[in-house]
Amino acid sequence: MKIQIHIATQQLELFDAAEKLLHRYAVSTAAQGAGERCGSYCTPRGKHVVRAKIGKGCAVNTVFVGRRDTGERYTPELGARFPGRDWILTRILWLSGCETGFNRLGESDTMRRYIYIHGTPDSVVLGAPGSHGCIRMNNEDLTELFDLVSAGISVEIFA
Repeated sequence: MKIQIHIATQQLELFDAAEKLLHRYAVSTAAQGAGERCGSYCTPRGKHVVRAKIGKGCAVNTVFVGRRDTGERYTPELGARFPGRDWILTRILWLSGCETGFNRLGESDTMRRYIYIHGTPDSVVLGAPGSHGCIRMNNEDLTELFDLVSAGISVEIFA
């Protein structure tokens, strides 16, 4: 299996081992576009792997901070209390770059930038750039994807 993310079309695709498309999901990548540098708030391109899967068994809309379940569940009321917060919900697929000098190590390390595929509030528009660098997904879609993939799966991000 492998995942491909297309920044231009704001889509994530899941393929089986025979390269057959299994699922296509709408996503939201970085509002700042594509880029690999730390602090850029851009979505990194290139070859990655899912280094860790976080949140197995958590309820939809579980709120994560620092990759830890806060015990909160996102609601529109909670969102109104913390406007501007970058909500990381439901599940996390933590990405690690595979291309030394491009998206691995140094000033361009995807994992040290804490780039995830993660859930987002239902009010967030998908299919258009808007994140701080991560790949945002609908919570139900993310739960489905999370259950289908294993840590170590290949993830390639294209501009």
